[in-house]
Amino acid sequence: MLTVSPSPHYQSETSTTKLMCNVLIALVPALIFSVYVFGFSALLLTLVSVASCLLFEFVIDKWLFKNQNYSIKDCSAIITGVLLSFNLPNSLPLWMVVIGCLIAIGVAKMSFGGLGCNIFNPALVGRVFLLISFPADMTTWSKVSEYTVDGTTGATPLGMVKEGIMSGKTIADLSLPSTTDLFIGNIGGSLGEISVIALIIGGIYLLCTKTITWHIPVSVLGSIAVFSCILYLANPELNANPIFHLCTGGAMLGAIFMATDYATSPMTSFGKIIFGIGIGVLTVIIRRFGAYPEGMSFAILIMNALVPLINKIQHRRYGSKN
Repeated sequence: MLTVSPSPHYQSETSTTKLMCNVLIALVPALIFSVYVFGFSALLLTLVSVASCLLFEFVIDKWLFKNQNYSIKDCSAIITGVLLSFNLPNSLPLWMVVIGCLIAIGVAKMSFGGLGCNIFNPALVGRVFLLISFPADMTTWSKVSEYTVDGTTGATPLGMVKEGIMSGKTIADLSLPSTTDLFIGNIGGSLGEISVIALIIGGIYLLCTKTITWHIPVSVLGSIAVFSCILYLANPELNANPIFHLCTGGAMLGAIFMATDYATSPMTSFGKIIFGIGIGVLTVIIRRFGAYPEGMSFAILIMNALVPLINKIQHRRYGSKN
């Protein structure tokens, strides 16, 4: 008699907790830079976000699921808390952060059954909920100059382009940040999205530790570059260049840390490429033609909904590595 246990049957030393710890390590450079730029408010917002996510998951797990083996041990709630804080402005009231965490954990994650069962990225669901519910607070950005916050508010680079085009200006008429400022992080924006170099360092670590593969980040960023280049060549007066699109908003943060979420991304390599291309194209479309200046969050959530279909079309044969 053979006793067949539930899948997965492949044995490995890699565990969920280890993978989540690798992601946390990869997020450290961006966190350090955000604290350096925004000060204690960035650290406080991140700590409140993480603590709220852990609390809500523990309460739901203990009193609703009646589970004695608490899921907070896998560190996934910590990842959700950090990523949610990275998608928020440093000036956001802390009570709004707590509400965002409740939506992220209670609605987007635990209502589906917990880690691995959720359809949508929890942190992005929390972020989009806050953006729709509190648009003024979610679009109030501290102005950053030479890595210091001067206490006044200003638009993000994507916001400057959106507002400028809507007012009849061209790209040349706008005083946009230089490529160096975009790459290093001397711009306004959410906590974790402003420093491209910090996010790339984290991405390299994830690739070296094989926590993620190259398929989704490369396909997301590649499709953003190609599609924005087409628009730029067609009309450079109304469309920013590809480098601008790659270095602004949540492009890097989304491509490296959000879209690569195991539970909400395809299983096969080719499926991941399709998934990434869809995110990249939708991001540029929303940025250029949508009501919001940024489109990465919406693009990822839309493609999250298509993951079951992609998995069904690009199904993996048992024992296949691709």
